[in-house]
Amino acid sequence: MQTFLLGKRALSVLVVLITLILFLVYVLLRTGPFAPVKVTLIQVQYKSIQPSLFGIATVEARHNYKIGPTTAGRLKNLRVDIGDAVQAGQLLGEMDPVDLEEKILAQRAIIQKIISQQQDTQIRQKFAQQQVQRYQQLTKINATSQESLAIKQQELDLATTALGSMQQELNKARADLNTLQAQRDNLNLMATAPGIVTARYAEPGSTVVAGQTVLEIVDPKSIWLNTRFDQSSAIGLASGLPAQIHLRSRQSNTLSGQVLWVEPRADVITEEILAKVVFSQQPNPLPPLGELAEVTIKLAPLSRSLAIPNAAIHRINNQVGVWKVTDQKLQFIEIKLGRSNLEGDVQVLDGLSENDQIVLYSEKPLNAKNRLRIVKNLAGTSE
Repeated sequence: MQTFLLGKRALSVLVVLITLILFLVYVLLRTGPFAPVKVTLIQVQYKSIQPSLFGIATVEARHNYKIGPTTAGRLKNLRVDIGDAVQAGQLLGEMDPVDLEEKILAQRAIIQKIISQQQDTQIRQKFAQQQVQRYQQLTKINATSQESLAIKQQELDLATTALGSMQQELNKARADLNTLQAQRDNLNLMATAPGIVTARYAEPGSTVVAGQTVLEIVDPKSIWLNTRFDQSSAIGLASGLPAQIHLRSRQSNTLSGQVLWVEPRADVITEEILAKVVFSQQPNPLPPLGELAEVTIKLAPLSRSLAIPNAAIHRINNQVGVWKVTDQKLQFIEIKLGRSNLEGDVQVLDGLSENDQIVLYSEKPLNAKNRLRIVKNLAGTSE
């Protein structure tokens, strides 16, 4: 009887142990390290991809005018401030003329003096000419000598020569006056084109040198975006392509534009291509110069080809490929990629065929020995 009870207890323990072992095996196979990996699959299909370029841009002005004096001096006044709109030919400020007005008055006095002397010499010349004519007639009737006629002719020549010298002095004096007046006019800081004042580099009372910028004016109609694109993806970039612009200060607003031209010289250091993008309609208010913006360029659509989502692509041992699923078995296939778009689709040039099943998302990194559990979607991923 005791032996029977011991055998019954041993059998019960054995049943419990077998149950535990089976439960442990179930846990290992279903939820442990040997459990199948949840994956979502996608079929390789033909698709027409429209590539897009994304670049970072800086707001700049094509026409930027720097206003300053042509001679050194002290700034007398400024009539405009930053943000003011100006018209071409508008007086923006003045330089202190110092003694320039006195020099102009002195030069005019010199001119007047030369004119007076010139008038006196013209009278002497006219009298000398009359005397020569008179002595020529007297010589014909032998009423005077040839020496007297020669003296009168010499007086006429001297007056004529003096008159010519005075004319040269008068021309020089007038040229000097024109120079002084031009300098005086240049003391007026005038707007060379319509625009908006964007900077004041000097204040009234300060001394500036010739050529120094006092005011900076920008033509608001010439605002554009100096945009940089990665060279490796810039194939097809050309003038006239439409652009979407997001200013950093207006991220919620999408502004339209187009590529004005592509720079013929690329940036060797950053390996970028430069392009100028203009707004289709000038934003109001205008963005500040130097503001950053994000520019997206839509390129021409490509012909239909095999395409897969970028999320399905993996890099293993320096090989780019995808996990292909055949009869619930995994195989890493190396592929050759082409162009892509901003939606995440990538051309497949070699390595896959239409309707091949590949892994889109997996709950953990895969290897060829993994068992699979195909699901519709994974937590944290889109369908």
